[in-house]
Amino acid sequence: MIKQSIINYFKHFPEAVLANIFNNFPSKSLKIIGVTGTDGKTTTVNMIYHILKYSGLRAGMVSTVFAKFDDEVIDTGLHVTSPGPWFLQNLLKNMVKKGIKYVTLETTSHGLDQFRFWGIHFDVGVLTNITRDHLDYHWSMENYLNAKLILLKSSKSVILNKDDNSFTDIIKKHTLDPRKIFTYGINTDCDFKAENIINTEKGVHFILKTKEKKYLVDLPLIGNHNIYNCLASLFSSTKMGVDLKTAIESLKSFPGVEGRLEEIPNDSGYKIYVDFAHTPNGLKNVLEALSERKKNRLIAVFGSAGKRDKSKRLIMGKIAAEIADIIVLTQDDNRDESVEEISRQIALGCEEGGKKEIKNINESLNQKGYILINDRKQAIYTALAILAKKNDTVVFCGKGHEKSLAVGDKEYPWSDQQAVIDVLIKIKEKK
Repeated sequence: MIKQSIINYFKHFPEAVLANIFNNFPSKSLKIIGVTGTDGKTTTVNMIYHILKYSGLRAGMVSTVFAKFDDEVIDTGLHVTSPGPWFLQNLLKNMVKKGIKYVTLETTSHGLDQFRFWGIHFDVGVLTNITRDHLDYHWSMENYLNAKLILLKSSKSVILNKDDNSFTDIIKKHTLDPRKIFTYGINTDCDFKAENIINTEKGVHFILKTKEKKYLVDLPLIGNHNIYNCLASLFSSTKMGVDLKTAIESLKSFPGVEGRLEEIPNDSGYKIYVDFAHTPNGLKNVLEALSERKKNRLIAVFGSAGKRDKSKRLIMGKIAAEIADIIVLTQDDNRDESVEEISRQIALGCEEGGKKEIKNINESLNQKGYILINDRKQAIYTALAILAKKNDTVVFCGKGHEKSLAVGDKEYPWSDQQAVIDVLIKIKEKK
């Protein structure tokens, strides 16, 4: 097998250079914010874009879900990865032609490692966090962090989550100019700090403390992880010249992001959410946010992707078992791996977290534990039509915004949101 570094330097790097030359280095005419990290990238990119637009700036964005500028929305492909250099540079060129001046880019570790962002000089680089993910590609956490650092080293200003475990390593081990580093957080002294956090059913209120002043922030998203995303978005927007009060005001109308703690409206008597959480930290954040607000039980439905980092499966099972009341383990882009085997690996973590397998679904009405259902459609039906009762909270994790399910070497049309709606319709028809 050819080493990834050889492929990067002899295939991806020349492609990136040619893409820049062919499109006349369009990023030279743009002010660009890059956002990287394990979790929160897409939400942060969307939030920054919303703030910039609200502030009257000509802005565009490129995420792993879609690209957007003016009223045009452009699909960036299936699953989670940054666009290739030809696609990306052409997008940036078209943005320049349309008069766009500011762009926020979601920059994945794969994309950074494979030179997809070569030639772009970032005005601001944001790091949301570094937790376990993509070790099937990077092989070690050190390599993973080094990939993220590519963005930070090529940015004029760097905005770091001071509460994250990666902060100390970055400051101690890596040569970033301290004059260009700015920080945000909740638990530590930093440049942008959230204090006096109050959770509500629909969001959070907190005090933003800067070096000069304090501000009240109303964020229509739930969970502390979204407070971090909010702090990063506000800070990076001010670096683009946006007035902080205006940025804070804009958040009141932020619509959220598809597949990120997206609530599915229903009249069944329980709360239903779809989320993209597919890492241990992402799953923990989502389950904790919902657990704090639950009125009865929390039911979590998720799996783990095949041919990806297998070591996270046991960790995710343990996290789910420690927070959720009932866990349904099911299919998630299993590719050529057995869904049953993937679920069994997660189940080992559930056992470590104190949950036992419920083999008779009817028993789950009165006890806590985990259930194995190989088919994702059936898992969603079981969770909503059989398990969920009044005042329960049900969350479907792992697919989020995605519109396909990878089975074998094929992609099949899929939407968690549509699958949920279909089940809700069936439930109504039976009544």
